[in-house]
Amino acid sequence: RINISCLLPASWHFSISPVGCPRILNSTLRQVVVIGILAAAVSLLYYSVVVIRNKYGRAYRDKRFHRYLARVTDTEATDTNNPNLNYGIVVDCGSSGSRIFVYCWPRHNGNPHDLLDIKQMRDKNRKPVVMKIKPGISEFATSPEKVSDYISPLLSFAAEHVPRAKHKETPLYILCTAGMRILPESQQKAILEDLLTDIPVHFDFLFSDSHAEVISGKQEGVYAWIGINFVLGRFEHTDDEDEAIVEVHVPGSENKEAIFRKRTVGILDMGGVSTQIAYEVPKTVSFASSQQEEVAKNLLAEFNLGCDAHQTEHVYRVYVATFLGFGGNAARQRYEDSLFTSTVFRNRLLGKQIGMTSDSPYLDPCLPLDAQDEIQQNGQTMYLRGTGDFNMCREIIQPFMNKTNETQTSLNGVYQPAVHFQNSEFYGFSEFYYCTEDVLRMGGDYKAAKFTKAAKDYCATKWSVLRERFDRGLYASHADLHRLKYQCFKSAWMYEVFHNGFSFPVSYSNLKTALQVYDKEVQWTLGAILYRTRFLPLRDIQQENFRGSHSHWRSFSFVYNHYLFFVCFLVVLLSILLYLLRLRRIHRRMLRNSSSPSLWIEEGLPPQKIPGAL
Repeated sequence: RINISCLLPASWHFSISPVGCPRILNSTLRQVVVIGILAAAVSLLYYSVVVIRNKYGRAYRDKRFHRYLARVTDTEATDTNNPNLNYGIVVDCGSSGSRIFVYCWPRHNGNPHDLLDIKQMRDKNRKPVVMKIKPGISEFATSPEKVSDYISPLLSFAAEHVPRAKHKETPLYILCTAGMRILPESQQKAILEDLLTDIPVHFDFLFSDSHAEVISGKQEGVYAWIGINFVLGRFEHTDDEDEAIVEVHVPGSENKEAIFRKRTVGILDMGGVSTQIAYEVPKTVSFASSQQEEVAKNLLAEFNLGCDAHQTEHVYRVYVATFLGFGGNAARQRYEDSLFTSTVFRNRLLGKQIGMTSDSPYLDPCLPLDAQDEIQQNGQTMYLRGTGDFNMCREIIQPFMNKTNETQTSLNGVYQPAVHFQNSEFYGFSEFYYCTEDVLRMGGDYKAAKFTKAAKDYCATKWSVLRERFDRGLYASHADLHRLKYQCFKSAWMYEVFHNGFSFPVSYSNLKTALQVYDKEVQWTLGAILYRTRFLPLRDIQQENFRGSHSHWRSFSFVYNHYLFFVCFLVVLLSILLYLLRLRRIHRRMLRNSSSPSLWIEEGLPPQKIPGAL
C-alpha cells in the first residue's frame, strides 16, 4: 500500500492498494488521472519558464542588436500621450547664449546594468525640441534680478512640449559654463539665487538647489565623454567576441580581480579658442613626482555610472584636460602675434623693412602659395605672402606646443596618463573634422600619411587655383574663403597637436574625425542628464522588488504577472480536484462498508457493526 499526501491550499491524501482486481482498476485509473494532471501542470510551468524565456530573451537580444540602428532612424515625433514616458530638461548657459534641451525616456527595463534609454524629444514636425536665446547669462552679472525673466522664455518653451501632467516629476537642470566661470563667486551666487527663488513660483518642474550650478571645464568634458559613449553603446554589457574589450582596474578595489568590459572611446575637440581631450584610464596610474600627482588629481575624474553606488562594476576613471589658446583661431592669433613681434625686432636689428610694405612682404610658409594676408597691430600693418611649405610650417609652430622634457606630459607640460595605442579608439570633433573634410574631403578614418600628403599638396597649390576651385563649388558647402586661406596653417596645427602635443604615433589608425554621431550632433547636455539621473533606475527596481520579494521570481522578470497568476490558479484548481476525488473515494468506501460486509471478511477483517435504529 502506497500512501501519498500533500499540503496545499486544501490538504489531501490518497492510498493505492494492490489488493483486489476492482480496486486495482480503480486505483490505476485514479493514478493515471492524477499523474496526467500533474504532468500537464509541470509541462505548462516548463512552457512558461523555458519557452517564454527563450521567446522574450531572443526578442530582447534582437532589440539590443538593433538599438544602434534605431538611434539612426528614430526621427519620429515623441508620443506625448504615452504615460510611460518620462522627461528631463537641461539648460546650457554658455558664454554667447543659452540653449534648452528637452529629453525623454521610457520606463527602465529593470536591468541594473543598463542606463536609462534617454533620447532627445522631437516635436510634431519631428524636429528636436531645442531653443536658443542671446546674450549669455553672464551679461546679467550686474543685474541678477533680471535673470529669471531672461530664462523664462526657454522654460515656457519646454513647458509647452512636456505634457502638463508630467511637469511635477520632470527634473530641470540649469548648468552654466564658460561665461559664468570667469565671474566673481559673489556674482555667480546672486544669479543662481534669483533662479532658485523665482523659477519654482512660475513653473512646476522638479527644481532643487542642486539643479542650478556653475560646472567646471572638467565636468563639462566628463559629460561630453559620457554622451558620446552612450550614443555609441559603449556602456552596455556584451558577450560578443567581436566587441573590443579592455581590462579595467576599478578604483578603490586594488585587491580584487580586474574586470573586462566594452572599450570606451576617447574624444578630441578642437574649437576656435581651446582644445580638449578626454579618455578613460583603465589601469592604475603612476606618477613621476608628488607635484605631478597633485596636478593629476585635478585632471582625473572617477565616477560611478551604475544605479547602485555600492557596486563598483561601473566605476570609470576618465582623464579630462582643456587647453585654452590651443584652438585653431587662437593658435593662429598667437602665431601672428609672435610673427609680428619677431619681425619688427629683426627689422630694427638689421635695419630692414621686411613685411612693412606690400612690395616686400613676409614670406609665410603657413599660407597657400601666393596667398596674401595682413596683420594689424598697434596701428601698424604687416604684409604676408604665402609660400605653401607644409613641413616648414610644422617646424615653426612646434614651439607653440610648449612641451617639456618631463615624462607623461602633453601641451603646456600638463600631465597626461599613457594611452594604450594598440587598444584604444578616439573621435575627433570640430576642427579635427573641419581640417580633414571641408577642403581636403577626407573626413572619417584618419591616416597620418594620407593626410600629410593631401595637406602638402593643398599648401603648395597656387591661391588663384584654390579660388577657382572654390568658385566651382568643389569644397564643402559651408567652407568659406577664411577656411581656404587658413587651411594650410590649421592642418599643420591639428597634425602637431595630435602627434607632437598628445604624442599619438603617426601609425595610429583608430582616430575618426566626425561632426555628428549617427547623424546627430551629440551635446554634453546628454551626458549631464544621464549622469544626474543614474540613480533613477535603482528606484524603479526597488519598487518592482517591493511588489514581489521572492528572489526566484525576481530573477525571471520576463514572466509577467498574469503567468504567475495562471500558475497559482492551476495549483488551486488541482488541489480542489484532488480533494473532490478524495471525498468521492471516502463516499464509495462507506457505501461498500454498508452494503458488502463480505468484503471485510475476504480481507480477513471482522465485519463492522452497524448501529441499529434508536
